[in-house]
Amino acid sequence: MISQFFVLSQRGDNIVFRDYRGDVPKGSTEIFFRKVKFWKEDGEEEAPPVFNIDGVNYFHVKIVGLLFVATTRVNISPSLVLELLQRVARVIKDYLGILNEDSLRKNFVLVYELLDEVIDFGYVQTTSTELLKSYVFNEPIVVDAARLPTLGPASIFMQGSKRMPGTAVTKSVVANEPGGRKREEIFVDVIEKISVTFSSSGYILTSEIDGTIQMKSYLTGNPEIRLALNEDVSIGRGGRSIYDYSSSAGSGAVILDDCNFHESVHLDSFDVDRTLTLIPPDGEFPVMNYRMTQEFKPPFRINALIEEAGLLRAEVIIKVRAEFPSNINANTIVVQMPLPSHTARVSFEVEPGAVGQTTDFKEANKRLEWSIKKIVGGAEHTLRAKLTFSQESHGNIAKEAGPVSMTFTIPMYNASRLQVKYLQIAKQTKSYNPYRWVRYVTQANSYVARI
Repeated sequence: MISQFFVLSQRGDNIVFRDYRGDVPKGSTEIFFRKVKFWKEDGEEEAPPVFNIDGVNYFHVKIVGLLFVATTRVNISPSLVLELLQRVARVIKDYLGILNEDSLRKNFVLVYELLDEVIDFGYVQTTSTELLKSYVFNEPIVVDAARLPTLGPASIFMQGSKRMPGTAVTKSVVANEPGGRKREEIFVDVIEKISVTFSSSGYILTSEIDGTIQMKSYLTGNPEIRLALNEDVSIGRGGRSIYDYSSSAGSGAVILDDCNFHESVHLDSFDVDRTLTLIPPDGEFPVMNYRMTQEFKPPFRINALIEEAGLLRAEVIIKVRAEFPSNINANTIVVQMPLPSHTARVSFEVEPGAVGQTTDFKEANKRLEWSIKKIVGGAEHTLRAKLTFSQESHGNIAKEAGPVSMTFTIPMYNASRLQVKYLQIAKQTKSYNPYRWVRYVTQANSYVARI
């Protein structure tokens, strides 16, 4: 059970606040924000998702720049509260279409009505958009999607050769289009988060994929949907290695360690032809979550080297090579590397003619940062950094530096090779032919190379 729920902006402004039990002081929002903003404990830069101040437990998640926070005095499961915060954010997004400070302020009456139905006296009642439609009757004030910042290539949906911008899913699931009509369409996301650890010699030590198939439906009448995956998908370890260097669309077995499905999914024919049958509820929901630890080809290879170049000098060389096909681009790549604590200055040298690359030395936490706007498949980029130390190092500088970590987003690519083969919607009439949109996105979860 929770005592309070509130949403804060990046500036600390209180956008939404609901006190369910009255056993936590009213100034908790200010106490929380000051603690998070000036967090310096244990040498960490950011506050953990759960912490305690004066007997009050604070739980928070950061979603699109907003802080969703719950407080309680009781010893409650952190996983439960963090999951609740994520689901509340998802329900609000389903109703408003766009989740940001502007939409929350314009729809505060609707948001408070949702919160009163989702949580009663601190106890969760439901987080289902489908069920809430029976109790919540306020219409959302729709925020114009054209005013939103562009989301980049990672937000593009595909239907054959047709393309649809990611802002298409910023519609409310309860509000009609202008003119009272509703566009019949369904969106499917295959999102994979990759964790890879490379040894200093470039070998893969650990590798894992956490994936989810998300769906958001704008179909009237909730027709039955059949979603087909690769027929060669198998679940559970079979002891085989699938180190296959084909592209994401290539053939070869897809072996998942384990998976789970949404409660609306029927698995009657899944064992036969890998087809999922479901009647999609309103709002965005995960059709399937899966995990894969079988060997797969990592999208990037990282080579890093640090060596002394004199008494108070050293040189760092970082090479990043894209291992995916040339028709695919990776976006918003950031490479970071902790440097020895006595590093005073860093001078950078990128390749001649490099476009869209920036470098920085974060002196406060002695960290090198290399940002690349876009990498084309098959390309290789190199960064050289000359370090100057404030004092002589008596140890091995390679042990004091690193590891190199990397974040990235690769649209229309998935390392597991799990594919949505087709999306079949039960026809209501002969002319009924809704739009079906699918996109694949691969992101780095923990992508690390040791030195």
